[in-house]
Amino acid sequence: MSDTPSVLFVCVHNAGRSQMAAGWLTHLAGNRIEVRSAGSAPAETINPVAVAAMAEAGIDITDQKPKVLTPEAVQASDIVITMGCGDACPFFPGKRYEDWKLEDPAGQGIEAVRAIRDEIRTRIEKLIAELLPG
Repeated sequence: MSDTPSVLFVCVHNAGRSQMAAGWLTHLAGNRIEVRSAGSAPAETINPVAVAAMAEAGIDITDQKPKVLTPEAVQASDIVITMGCGDACPFFPGKRYEDWKLEDPAGQGIEAVRAIRDEIRTRIEKLIAELLPG
């Protein structure tokens, strides 16, 4: 792992879970961790309910766009955190992979998305404590 660890969040549409995770990690770690997100089948836009839920927490993800998952993004990352992309995620030996089982916010109301947002924050806080001890 480099001096600045890099994390790639991957979900199917790169419109909800992975965007919220990237938003939290950027917000909480600043430039101490490099953050990427992508999707195996990216949507056209970010889920507006995910945007609203993050805005409630003071995090603006409106400038983000769903991006396609590329082998280059995986190779450039130290840790790949998948969130339901299944077999579409490329595997490279030597990379650290984690699969976060999270409910998909697609089609859900704000109450459900808040719970997903908060669970992601808890996982991000643990990840930061591990990657940036002390």
